[in-house]
Amino acid sequence: MPDPAFQRHIDACNNIGSPAGLIPFRMGAAQVGWVSPELAKALTFRPRDFHFDRDGVALAARLRSPGMRGEALAQALPTLAAGGFLRIRGEAFDVRETTAGPTLATIDRGALPAFGIMSQGVHVNGLVRRADGLHVWVGHRSPHKAVAPGQIDNIVAGGIPAGLSPTECLVKEADEEAKLSAGLAAGARAVGRVSYVMANAEGLRRDVLHCYDLDIPEGVVPQPNDDEVERFELWPAARLIEAVRATDNVKFNVNLVLIDLFLREGLIHDPDGLLRAGLDQGPD
Repeated sequence: MPDPAFQRHIDACNNIGSPAGLIPFRMGAAQVGWVSPELAKALTFRPRDFHFDRDGVALAARLRSPGMRGEALAQALPTLAAGGFLRIRGEAFDVRETTAGPTLATIDRGALPAFGIMSQGVHVNGLVRRADGLHVWVGHRSPHKAVAPGQIDNIVAGGIPAGLSPTECLVKEADEEAKLSAGLAAGARAVGRVSYVMANAEGLRRDVLHCYDLDIPEGVVPQPNDDEVERFELWPAARLIEAVRATDNVKFNVNLVLIDLFLREGLIHDPDGLLRAGLDQGPD
């Protein structure tokens, strides 16, 4: 059996067994999300752009290009926001059926959970290897953040905006969040991904996090460069393992990224492979 102290974080991020009760949302032949019956009902008031059939709800077939689809979604969002279905965040994300699939549209980041559309992000482990073992840079999130205020985060993390690759997003976030140079950030190593499906008050989070390891040279100290992070600290890996194991002080999805790191570094045991299997239960 997996260690329940770590498994609880995986279970918390995968808290819905099936999409029963939700309605498929499509663009053309591609199913890109799931909507609640209440949101589907609200979309019936926009029959020009949203069509219904026995397979669920879809954008109108006349909306053939990503630009046309994005515009139709953008026009619908203010009314949906006023109805309490979502909050508009002013940041466009790409809509894809799979992580490697083509961009089918763009949509405001705040609408992703309401439509059950996959979100992609990058998370970077900032590593310092010393004679006494592995150390990890952690960020303490601003107490004013809407999500996970004051909790522990990776050195760099962020959703991937429309039009950017994971690597391009990483370099951008490294500068914006931690004042890490583009040259240093470009040396980050892609080490895999974690994913999950989580139901919450906003809808359905179907998140894929692209994970990177970045070796931080001695003497390089990350500095907060926006209002996302209050401060950075360099922790021995053992202290971070204990924070994940015994507390709820780490941001919910960062727990998964760190469990992945601990497994890859051989710092925690997973004899039956169930922890590893549990880290990738989300979209393809």
